[in-house]
Amino acid sequence: MASLIIDTGPIVAYLDARDDLHDVITQFIGSFKGQFITTLPVITEAMWMLRTDHRVQNELSLILARELIKIENLTPSDFTFISEVNEKYRTLPADFADLTLLAISKRLEVAEIFTLDSEFDIYRRSKNRRFIRIDPL
Repeated sequence: MASLIIDTGPIVAYLDARDDLHDVITQFIGSFKGQFITTLPVITEAMWMLRTDHRVQNELSLILARELIKIENLTPSDFTFISEVNEKYRTLPADFADLTLLAISKRLEVAEIFTLDSEFDIYRRSKNRRFIRIDPL
């Protein structure tokens, strides 16, 4: 089964019908036949962004309960990698949630990240190995 790491933006767009990308993201997610993977910091960020409607937050909780999105735990070596990437790309406005996705992407050897953030076009896994940003548009 294919795996795809998913960032906050697509999760929020999928759950928020008012989001400009809701329809496109919903279509992409509905057609994907693999396992979405994320981290707890991404879920925390999504819950905060969806804070205006507890029903939508609950929908995300139920998605997680059914493991439609798997939460990957961070390891001590992930935190070392996060520190190294944060130092290397210190001029980019990285946030912790994004850095955790880079760490699990490297560890799980899943280069594809479903994100709306363009900075993932800049990050490198090692030397010239790029992370691949999945753009649903």
